[in-house]
Amino acid sequence: MTANDSNEESEAELPTAVNEPRLWINNGWTARVIKNEDGEGWAVEMIKEGEAEPALVGPWTMGRDKKNPKPLDVSAFNTLVKTASEVLRRHEQQLYAQYHKSITIDAPSGRIKVTLDIVPDEYDPHALLGACDDFGEQMAQVRVSPGFKLTMSSASAWIDNDFRRPGA
Repeated sequence: MTANDSNEESEAELPTAVNEPRLWINNGWTARVIKNEDGEGWAVEMIKEGEAEPALVGPWTMGRDKKNPKPLDVSAFNTLVKTASEVLRRHEQQLYAQYHKSITIDAPSGRIKVTLDIVPDEYDPHALLGACDDFGEQMAQVRVSPGFKLTMSSASAWIDNDFRRPGA
């Protein structure tokens, strides 16, 4: 195999960009202009490569004939990619915030950061309650119910109980 053969194979594996009036595929994203569910007007959906559901569905502008949609173009596609990426990023941040919480407690031994990391496992959901000192050194970690509520009160009680598993 020559160097040219290798380049041709890798180029063949790359998805081909599609730039049609109602369908654009590029950089791991697909933009598709679709008829609104109510039959009135048009919408555009943005799907990230490998995902089954759209990351974004929004209204799409009518064309000049007031019947057909305005064709996609590079500027609109790039704006849609940016917007859909931001939607996904916010969703990831929301999930992270939902599953990872922390509180800092001023204890007699110094400041202690108490964390609760929920593991939403389908077969074994649980959470890890942890404590770190001001230098980031782990002081304790115990497994708790995924329904454990991390509050100033529950964190202080756990510290006061020498980091024994709550409810044990």
